[in-house]
Amino acid sequence: MAAGSVTESFRTPELAEVMRASRVVLHPERFAYLQVDARPPGAPFLIVEDRDDVTVIVREAEVDGTPHRAREGWFRLLEVRVAQPFTAVGFLAAITNAIADRGLNVLVVSTFSKDYLLVRDASVQSAIQALRGLGFPVTTPVE
Repeated sequence: MAAGSVTESFRTPELAEVMRASRVVLHPERFAYLQVDARPPGAPFLIVEDRDDVTVIVREAEVDGTPHRAREGWFRLLEVRVAQPFTAVGFLAAITNAIADRGLNVLVVSTFSKDYLLVRDASVQSAIQALRGLGFPVTTPVE
């Protein structure tokens, strides 16, 4: 991490402890974002729906079987199992800034107990290094 980077301003002893106590798991498959007209049949990995849009995140093997208008791929999914959700001020800011400090883009989707980070397939190892640099234990599949 570069001295004086944006990421450093988010580091506190409390936040560092939450990061060390949380766990990151890299899913082995690739994923795509799909823009759909309505909730698709079956069980996509994630569905994000608001008044204007329905977006689903599906595994690569499910893309052809999911009716969609637009597709953006390929991403790798890092599942952040948060040790103390809702209490770690700056948690996502530190993560996204550490990844951005490496010149990478990250898409974030949060659930009640997890945060999902999607990074381009070609950039996943650099993103993992950024997360490890923050103190996260990262589990990767044998490839």
